[in-house]
Amino acid sequence: MTNGTSLLPDVDGRSLWARRMRDLIALHLADLGGEGAVSEAERSIVRRVATLTVELERMEVAFATAGEASADALDLYQRTAGNLRRLLEAVGLKRRPRNVTPDLRDYIEGTAA
Repeated sequence: MTNGTSLLPDVDGRSLWARRMRDLIALHLADLGGEGAVSEAERSIVRRVATLTVELERMEVAFATAGEASADALDLYQRTAGNLRRLLEAVGLKRRPRNVTPDLRDYIEGTAA
């Protein structure tokens, strides 16, 4: 792990779980400016973000396959998603407001109709 060649010790890096985690880590690091732009603490948070994301995705598959979620599973999902959001905020997740102001021409045409 220390030299970056292994995701986890004694874990086959070719498994679906490991590949998805590695992909997510790479995507999040790219969002933060690339490998060289993040601190070791940020890299650690990104790793946890990837882990929680993979597990949330696995839970979603289980919900979809079963056609429902138990109250306990839904509670775990909700708490995990909340923790994921907090970790993402820690590495810079930002809300981006979108412009909902209508175009003047569209507004005038809409009120005339």
